[in-house]
Amino acid sequence: MTMPDSTTGAARATTRRGFLGSAAASVIAAAAAPRILHASDKAGSENPIVGSGEHTFEVIHDWGALPPSIRYGNTHGVCEDSSGRILVHHTVGAGSPSDDTLVIFDADGKFVKSWGPEFKTGAHGLHVSKEAGGEFLYLADQRRGVVVKTDLDGRVAATLSCPMESGLYGSAGEYHPTNVALAPNGDLYVGDGYGKNWIHHYTPKGEYVRSFGGPGKERGQVACPHGIYCDTRGATPEIVVADRSNRRLQYFSLDGRHLRFVTDELRSPCHFDERGGVLLVPDLEARVTLLDRDNKLIAHLGDGGNFALRDKPRDQFVPGKFIAPHGACFDRNGNIFVVEWVEVGRVTKLRRVAG
Repeated sequence: MTMPDSTTGAARATTRRGFLGSAAASVIAAAAAPRILHASDKAGSENPIVGSGEHTFEVIHDWGALPPSIRYGNTHGVCEDSSGRILVHHTVGAGSPSDDTLVIFDADGKFVKSWGPEFKTGAHGLHVSKEAGGEFLYLADQRRGVVVKTDLDGRVAATLSCPMESGLYGSAGEYHPTNVALAPNGDLYVGDGYGKNWIHHYTPKGEYVRSFGGPGKERGQVACPHGIYCDTRGATPEIVVADRSNRRLQYFSLDGRHLRFVTDELRSPCHFDERGGVLLVPDLEARVTLLDRDNKLIAHLGDGGNFALRDKPRDQFVPGKFIAPHGACFDRNGNIFVVEWVEVGRVTKLRRVAG
C-alpha cells in the first residue's frame, strides 16, 4: 500500500481500553513514594526534587507558556526536534479559541507556533524522525483512524489508514492507532492500541508487510498495545510494546516474533523514549519509570497515586507528583518532558540536576 497524500479514515468514538478497571486497585496499592524534596527550605516555595544520584530532577510543572488562544485538552504526545524545540500533541480543551493541536516551544518554553486542527478530537501519539528527505513527524489520530506523516510545519507528506489488506478488519472504523515506531531500516510499525490489538508493519514506502500480536494474554498476544518503540540498545534492534492492559512490556523481533516479557516495576506502561542506555517509560498509573539496559529499575519518579485528580482543577494537583503520565521524552541535555492524560492538560519538565 503506497502512502497517499491526503488524510482519510472513518471517525468513531473510542474508550481507553482495559485501563480504568485496573487503575484504582493499583493506585491504592502503591505504598512507597520516591524521594520528593524541595530545592530550598523556604516553606516549600521552590520546585520539588525527585530521584537520586545522577537521576535527580527538579520538577517544573506547567512548563511552556501557551498563548491565550490555546487551551490544552488531554496532553498525549511529546518529542524534541533536531533544533531542540519541544513539540506537544494534545486534544483541544473546552472553550479553546484555537483548534490547533500541535504546539511548538523553544528550549526555554517560549511559544513558537501551532497547527493541526484536523487532529482536534483524535490527537494521540507523536514521533519525530530525521530522514533523507528531511525531518518528519508521525502523528497518530486514534479517532479518525489514521497515521499522518508531516514536516515540522504540518505539511502532509503521506497518510496511512486502516490496513484492510490485513484481513483483520470488517470496517475502517474498527481501527484506532495510538503510536508508531521506526526501525533503523526505515520500516514503520503501528500499534492499534484502541482498536483490535494488532501491530502493523510497513516498508519505508508505506507498503503493508504483516500484522502481529492480536488480542490476548499469551506469548505474542497483546491487550492495548498503546506504545511502541524500536529498542536499539542491544546487538540487534527489537520492537518493544507497551502492552498496557496486560501490565507489561513485550519484545518482538523486527519480523514480529515474540522474544520476551518485562513485567517487574510496571503498572500501566504507556510509551517510551531512550537516552544513553536508559529506557524512559511513562506509566499511566501516576509515575515515570527509568530502566537500565537490562530493563532493571533505576528509579520511579513522581509516584503520585493521584489518578482520581485527572478531571479536577489544576489547583488540586499535588506538586512533585504525577497523575496520569501518557507520553515522555528526553531532551539533548538529559532533561525529561512528561505529558499527562488530564482534562486540563499538563506538561512537566524534569530538569536534570546534580545528585
